[in-house]
Amino acid sequence: MKAFARVERQKPLNNKNTIICFSHLRWNFVFQRPQHILTRAALGSRVLFFEEPLEEQVSRPVLKSERASGGVEIRTPVFPRGFDEQAKSAVQKRFVDEIVATSAAPLIAWFYTPMALQFASHIAGDLCVYDCMDELSAFKNAPAELVRLERELFARADLVFTGGMSLYEAKRAHHPSVHPFPSSIDVRHFGKARGPIADPADQADIPHPRVGFFGVIDERLDVELVRHAAASMPDIHFVMLGPVVKIDPATLPEAPNLHWLGGKQYADLPAYLAHWDAGWMPFALNESTRYISPTKTPEFLAAGLPVVSTAIVDVVRTYGAQGLVDIADASDVADKLRSALNTPREAWLGKADAFLAKTSWDSTWEAMAGHISAALAMKNSLPLKKGA
Repeated sequence: MKAFARVERQKPLNNKNTIICFSHLRWNFVFQRPQHILTRAALGSRVLFFEEPLEEQVSRPVLKSERASGGVEIRTPVFPRGFDEQAKSAVQKRFVDEIVATSAAPLIAWFYTPMALQFASHIAGDLCVYDCMDELSAFKNAPAELVRLERELFARADLVFTGGMSLYEAKRAHHPSVHPFPSSIDVRHFGKARGPIADPADQADIPHPRVGFFGVIDERLDVELVRHAAASMPDIHFVMLGPVVKIDPATLPEAPNLHWLGGKQYADLPAYLAHWDAGWMPFALNESTRYISPTKTPEFLAAGLPVVSTAIVDVVRTYGAQGLVDIADASDVADKLRSALNTPREAWLGKADAFLAKTSWDSTWEAMAGHISAALAMKNSLPLKKGA
């Protein structure tokens, strides 16, 4: 199975391009797919990341500006508390128009959320890209109009990328140019976990063996499986990193060997992983996880940690089939975790490194940029329609 579609090398994007990205995720929330891709895009293009609005103590709507360390320009609409919801779209449309007016062509409109069409459908850009990283309609509290707006986005988009093979299979019938780009890896960053590095202070006193998870803690986490594993393995300590979103923190299980340490910065993750003995991905098997391709899977491998996961389709087909990740459920999770803790590392690490050598976020962006350059060239070469 190909990690992602490849195209012939095209003329690279350069700083004459502008990419305006509309996202449902905040840039400074969790460093994941959008951040990996767009920081690389920013090396050759101007990239503006337009976030969903905030409500704060302001007297009138403002567009807050910030520059991320990777050169991406963050734009966040801020509204007075209680501001009329219907009026928000009109104000955001005005903000977008102001950005477009000062942006160099060619202009690429890049969508992570179809909901942005409520204020950005009018953009007359040179190219429209939909990077469909999740099946957002299956998530908790998904807006009712999301499915309709995604159909509209498919009709507008020139290119569609997907965050995994399962998602590609679900979306490929909806558009003539859909390309799978599963989760990739920054090996150098997570490889730091294989070397000497200090144990973070809030983890240092947790006994070994340690099994760890990192990521957003929401409806995708199988809370009952976490509870079951902690109860059935009292000698194993489970370290859980990540912000709690859309679920009540009071519903998270408590146990002497279960440690909820909260969200951590991307830069700090290798230090935590360096002092774990195994990793696990206790995802619930539900509609919100049907099409996910967890970025943390190759990140665990790069850190040198054996991994146990529930039966997420893309994990089973890509990693389980190659013996890189053990697949478990409540009936055998304790056995699988103990086996992972006792697995000899040398042969497994060789297999993991051979897999990781075939993919990177750099090569993912290079292939995406190739598709974009080819699509721009094709649009520029089309003859004008009569009367245009």
